[in-house]
Amino acid sequence: MTESHGRHRHLRESIESDEIAVLPGCYDALSAKVVEKAGFDAVYLSGAGVSNTKLGIADTGFTTQTEMREQIEYVTDAVDVPLFSDADEGYGNALHVRRTVRAYEKAGASALHLEDQSFPKKCGHFEGKELIDATEMVRKVEAAVDARRDDDFVVCARTDARAVEGVEAAIERANAYADAGADLIFPEAPQDESEMRRFADEIDAPVMANMVEYGKTPMLPADRIEELGFALVIFPNSLMRASMVTMVEMADHIRETGTTGDVLDDIASFELRNDLTDYDRVKALEERYS
Repeated sequence: MTESHGRHRHLRESIESDEIAVLPGCYDALSAKVVEKAGFDAVYLSGAGVSNTKLGIADTGFTTQTEMREQIEYVTDAVDVPLFSDADEGYGNALHVRRTVRAYEKAGASALHLEDQSFPKKCGHFEGKELIDATEMVRKVEAAVDARRDDDFVVCARTDARAVEGVEAAIERANAYADAGADLIFPEAPQDESEMRRFADEIDAPVMANMVEYGKTPMLPADRIEELGFALVIFPNSLMRASMVTMVEMADHIRETGTTGDVLDDIASFELRNDLTDYDRVKALEERYS
């Protein structure tokens, strides 16, 4: 079994197990290492996180497949746990989806999700989303399933229909995508627990939840989401958004005081930074080859 196959199999088994899989989101290699060192079995790469941090732009369809693939390579080289990556709308039509799946799998991802928004997509909790025809999305899912080289690579289909066409349409679309071969369904932005329960009960595939702070879906703990019938939950940008607060506060503090000497408890020590960046391993390699 290759290393990548082992990661794919591990993530698939996590989704299929009775216990919910919990995946915090990362946006680069360092944030992925934080997730891994915290003890999580897998990590999620957020398209919004990459757009926000790499481009400094809101999640409105500017991030390219190339930029996401590059981040996948950095992350999977830095951590040993499986990576589940955002793939937006697949960056084009069904043929583009085929290329995206091949590129993501080659880069080291163990799963991706495709959404049924039209281009340019928007964050699932923004207003003004538009959908492609359900038949077109079915073709994209079929293309994704056909393109993967490892059957354990997880293809997830996301539908944003709840906000555009309503719950019934979202369930209908989700089941069409499951029939097309999607291993996992991502019904975006249910607005209360009753809707979440309906998605879990009426979609004929495992379903995942998306916990977006201040978003449209109620913030629930993982054990409650599991009780509602979900197989997986992501916290896509919690780490990044927490770091935003810290960075703003630290920048303001430096501007106002001209020092950081009085807030050292809020700054990573050399020991913490070296631990997160594997300094001892690098030093050992330097000594080995010196």
